[in-house]
Amino acid sequence: MKKLVGYITASYPENSFTVDLALNMKEAGVDTLELGIPFSDPVADGPVIEKANLLALENNFSLEDLFEVSSKIAPQMDTLWMGYLNPFYHYGMEEFFKKAKDFNIQGEIIPDLPYEEAIAYKELAKKYEQSIISFVAPTHTEERIAKVVKDAQKFIYMVAYAGITGSGKSEDLTQIIKTVKKYSNTPLYIGFGVDEKTCKEKAIGVDGVIVGSAFVKHIVDDSLSYDEKISKITNIAKEIKEKINE
Repeated sequence: MKKLVGYITASYPENSFTVDLALNMKEAGVDTLELGIPFSDPVADGPVIEKANLLALENNFSLEDLFEVSSKIAPQMDTLWMGYLNPFYHYGMEEFFKKAKDFNIQGEIIPDLPYEEAIAYKELAKKYEQSIISFVAPTHTEERIAKVVKDAQKFIYMVAYAGITGSGKSEDLTQIIKTVKKYSNTPLYIGFGVDEKTCKEKAIGVDGVIVGSAFVKHIVDDSLSYDEKISKITNIAKEIKEKINE
């Protein structure tokens, strides 16, 4: 059974909505929640997720909001924190990992933390039973892939193309998938540009898909009520989970 990882931005429009949405996503087939930490310069994200980040910050998001929603979500479903290094670093990496363990968070996705710098935090993450997710990209050489995936934990995040989330580009990933599988048995998930239209094709050869913009575009659609947002997102999640496992 191929897995579905779903990204949502924490605490927008409000904390209670995030909790309700996450738990409904679980019921719809989302295996792992990627709970996004709003940040002012989300460099790997496209306009949809960037908008959600900025709206949350305009709504006075704080890390206390992240901790509040995490305390209600993570005990009930597999949850990762996704964020950029700045908030982690300024809060204190050890304190962040400690908080993560307290709330039953299973790991962190930090797109702007290069592999070489992540090594410095591996032991600290291990101390608090956290997995720092490893990234591979189509631009990586075989030598680099071998290095990055050798100690990968939980799953390997394969970026589907060079660029930002949600732009829907397409590249032939057959060779990079083979290369990753050559050097690691850790599950390989594909992200960037995955939605209900592309998921079946993108899931070929990998163990799961990561979906963000296809969900978040409904979170930021102010023409929808909270219930309508949840309904649209859960219906997409069900469709994607079915299609990747056909």
